[in-house]
Amino acid sequence: MKFKTPIPIQAIAEKYNCEILGDANLSATGINEIHKVEKGDITFVDVEKYFQKSLSSAASIIILNKKVECPEGKALLFCEDPFEVYNSIVKKNRPFEPLHQQVSDRTIIHPSAIIEPNVTIAPNVKIGKYAYIQSNVVIHEHTVIGDHVVINSGSIIGTDAFYFKKNKEGFKKWRSGGRVIIEDRVDIGAGCTISKGVSGDTIIGEGSKLDCQVHIGHGVVVGKNCLFAAQVGIGGKTIIENNVTLYGQVGVAQSIRIGANAIVLAKSGVSKTLEGGKTYFGAPAIEARQYYREMAAVRMLSKKR
Repeated sequence: MKFKTPIPIQAIAEKYNCEILGDANLSATGINEIHKVEKGDITFVDVEKYFQKSLSSAASIIILNKKVECPEGKALLFCEDPFEVYNSIVKKNRPFEPLHQQVSDRTIIHPSAIIEPNVTIAPNVKIGKYAYIQSNVVIHEHTVIGDHVVINSGSIIGTDAFYFKKNKEGFKKWRSGGRVIIEDRVDIGAGCTISKGVSGDTIIGEGSKLDCQVHIGHGVVVGKNCLFAAQVGIGGKTIIENNVTLYGQVGVAQSIRIGANAIVLAKSGVSKTLEGGKTYFGAPAIEARQYYREMAAVRMLSKKR
């Protein structure tokens, strides 16, 4: 998530009662979880085994709960509860806004777009040329929809990220500060759900097609010209490269990558990164030819008994 204007680190430290270690003259241009940080971003870490990953990341400002040596060119914010400070910064810069009207007056909708009755559109949404949004679609805050996009009835775009911080009391919800970006010429079937990122963007690449009842988790990046059949589910922060086909009821785990031009056959479960240009099947998914050979071998064993 990027801030509207840079925020001086001294202002953050004063507001949240943090001690600055390192360059006290820095300003933050955005805030991101560690998986998607860029230069100028704030991130946080509260588990010591992940300190080095955060300190060596692209983030310029790291919130943490232990004093350590600050890398050159960065700044550390020391406090007791880094998550609470991080989440509070997101909430302040992306405040919750309940919708009080069917279509917010703070949206940008191209005059050529078709918006059917009973479509709900939250603030800060942008809808491009010749988009066709069917009845009973819900589009949440900060969604960007490109040109010639079709969204079928009952789909929900920009649901909160399924992301919780576990503590002694249970689970605490993160404020979702990311967006959904749907690029040009994407078709989305009926009853699909696409979650916004925790702090980065969920992206559906140009020309991709989603069948009915597909779920895309928070921060997923889908490449161009992908094809997902009905009831596909993709876990958060996974990357799907260009021209990937996922057939019906394929389940994909979080934080993995599927290479370009891969095909995953129906009802497969993808639990690890898959190389592009191959066809996969099974749970866990392996190359289809290998799977069929193994099944043939099992059948032969049963015949020998």
